[in-house]
Amino acid sequence: MKMPWNIIKFTALIGLVVFLFGFSKQRNEQRKLAKIDIDFVDENSPFITLKSVNKLLIQNEDSVTSIGKETLVLNKIENRLLKHPMIKNADVYVSIDGVLGTKIEQRQPIARITGSPDFYLDEEGKKMPLSEVYTARVPIVTGVSKTEFSELKELILKINADEFMMKSVVGCHLESNGDINLKIRKHDFTVLFGKPIDIKNKFQNFKAFYKKTKEDSLLSRYKLVNLKYNNQVVATKKLSHGE
Repeated sequence: MKMPWNIIKFTALIGLVVFLFGFSKQRNEQRKLAKIDIDFVDENSPFITLKSVNKLLIQNEDSVTSIGKETLVLNKIENRLLKHPMIKNADVYVSIDGVLGTKIEQRQPIARITGSPDFYLDEEGKKMPLSEVYTARVPIVTGVSKTEFSELKELILKINADEFMMKSVVGCHLESNGDINLKIRKHDFTVLFGKPIDIKNKFQNFKAFYKKTKEDSLLSRYKLVNLKYNNQVVATKKLSHGE
């Protein structure tokens, strides 16, 4: 028995409508974002949380799935991320399958300056606020005022650039006369560095002294190591009992 032509046309029309609805829904879903992927270059030092980055990415939207691809302006999102004081670089992209991704490079502190308030100095010599979620293990710098900070900054940057000094120095104090004292990791002697001049030569002198006295197992006998005098190291031993 043959079906009436009208029924065939009606059935085909219903099928076409269902197909177009499904196709339209699929296309619409493809225009929406599916998820966010955040990648930190250095995951061991989380100065900013995933939640904070997520908020910066979607801003005022309820969720990532409510954002259409056509509404995204990637440069605008990157600029928003770069305004965060903990972020050095940010690359933002959207994949074909609807992933909004970003690669975050955080600023790296190299010293903590005590003051009101405390702040970090980053690897580019710029001031950086403390993080609410992570405390960096960097040398502590004390005795510094705003006017004196620039004098000390060069020394801090050069300490960070020298592998031995970076691993050795845990503290730095600026005296009222402008002289600088250094505290050394795992040792209780103080290094009298003097003014932040002739830095490279003073580093070399200290390294030579440290290597020699360590080989002779004499480091623990000293309380002061003076680098202020031209091209020489003057070391003061601790007083022995009975002296």
